[in-house]
Amino acid sequence: MDTGLFRILIGTTKGAFLLTALEGRGGWKVSGPFCDGWPINHIIGDPETGTIWAGGGGDWHGAGVWRSDDGGQSWTVTRLSRGQLDRWAESDADFAAMIGWSPEPLPFGETMTQIWSLGLVGGTLYAGTKPAHLLASTDGGQSFALVEGLDNHPSAGSWSPGAAGLVLHTILSDPEAPEKLWIGISAAGVFASEDGGTTWERRNRLSNLGGCAGHDHPAGPQGGEIGHCVHNMMRAPGTGDVLYQQNHHGVWRSPDGGRSWDDITAGLPSTFGFPIRVHPRDPNRLWTLPLNGDRDGRFPPGAAAAVWQSDDAGASWRAQRAGLPQQGCFFTVLRQAMAGDARDPAGVYFGTNSGSVFASIDEGESWEEIARHLPTILSVEVLDRG
Repeated sequence: MDTGLFRILIGTTKGAFLLTALEGRGGWKVSGPFCDGWPINHIIGDPETGTIWAGGGGDWHGAGVWRSDDGGQSWTVTRLSRGQLDRWAESDADFAAMIGWSPEPLPFGETMTQIWSLGLVGGTLYAGTKPAHLLASTDGGQSFALVEGLDNHPSAGSWSPGAAGLVLHTILSDPEAPEKLWIGISAAGVFASEDGGTTWERRNRLSNLGGCAGHDHPAGPQGGEIGHCVHNMMRAPGTGDVLYQQNHHGVWRSPDGGRSWDDITAGLPSTFGFPIRVHPRDPNRLWTLPLNGDRDGRFPPGAAAAVWQSDDAGASWRAQRAGLPQQGCFFTVLRQAMAGDARDPAGVYFGTNSGSVFASIDEGESWEEIARHLPTILSVEVLDRG
């Protein structure tokens, strides 16, 4: 029986970990690693049932989604594609017997190497892959089908990979209208569907309020469109489909579901960063964690960590530093490694590539390191059943 009411779910390069609060939002206990040490790019939970899913894999394992129905005590995996281990097992009977390998074909052959993102929308579990495809499961992750409408988008043949490859890393929905979906692909940009994934529209256009004919950075806006290398994206609460994204060259806001984008980077110390987080009730309050640049080390500017907050939809920004390292800080916070809860005041959490998790339960005003020495952290999410 799952007794954990408040958990932070952590995906790392060496498996999934759980941080369980022993009282309120404190007294943290670390458990793991789970998922047989697979690289786990994203891990999410269902607050209604407590079910946890972890997506990952790589060249060795192939792509797969793990599931736990008992709070992480036991896990089962749905393997979706072949990896190097399958090729070894085919030619080595002893190795095949040692790992319990089955020669049964996997549903997606060798068309993908990893699951990069997960999203639970109504009764459908979506999974984004590397290279970029969108999969959907209506049986809780036991089986998946390809969302063909995205693969058939007219622009698909021109999608270019980012530094991490062509990855579908963000899956969003409207809680009141689950047929409305948004995804982020590096480096193809933002796509939206308003019919449950049957058809998709590419939404990278700059706002009509200002144009940009070109830019000196290859990931910057070009030809009237935002840079296509979106890093992370989040929908703001409420009506109107306000979206925010941190991409390879700036922070951007869309007032209309991605149909147009405005640059709100002014006031931040850098145009480069990975994660973004929006307040659970206030659509104008958001947080991001700038890094010094894509070719300058990808660590906090001045080697002093800060989460930057805006209370006015990006018109102005202020740094939140209390409790964060201010000297010799060279960590990176990756695109899916910032999360939040919906309590009052709202909690904000992030994980680093140096294996630390930082938490703020006062909306970023102060921070505490609640875990350290974990493997490289790839994703952070919250499962709150309180």
